[in-house]
Amino acid sequence: MLRVAELVRHAMSELLTRSDIADPALEGKVVTVPDVRMSPDLKLATVYVMPLGGDNVADCLAALDRHKKFLRGEIARRVNLRFAPEVRFKADPSFDYGGKIDALLNLPKVKQDIEANRESEPLAGAVDHPAEKGE
Repeated sequence: MLRVAELVRHAMSELLTRSDIADPALEGKVVTVPDVRMSPDLKLATVYVMPLGGDNVADCLAALDRHKKFLRGEIARRVNLRFAPEVRFKADPSFDYGGKIDALLNLPKVKQDIEANRESEPLAGAVDHPAEKGE
């Protein structure tokens, strides 16, 4: 499943990079494909996409849905599977999750805890070697 998902991800990325899809909503936009998840029977591919900067995600998803049949055929041709997987597009949630983690790490209480932890721990990589002590 993982191997096929990675092949589908590469095929989708190539299709989006080469601008093989003629749609005004996708023209001039960089769309990333960070993840593809396949169903266990390899008949459904959920493609997670995100336009660069996260702008107009809904428009991007709608444009990809309009060209679903074309994309399915191109993926099947490039990946060489027994069955062409049905393609479903979703917005990638990992960027939002990363933003939430950054916001949490920037809270004053968390920063205070991080600084206190750094002061109490020895420097990373500072290891006492017997040779350095003259032993």
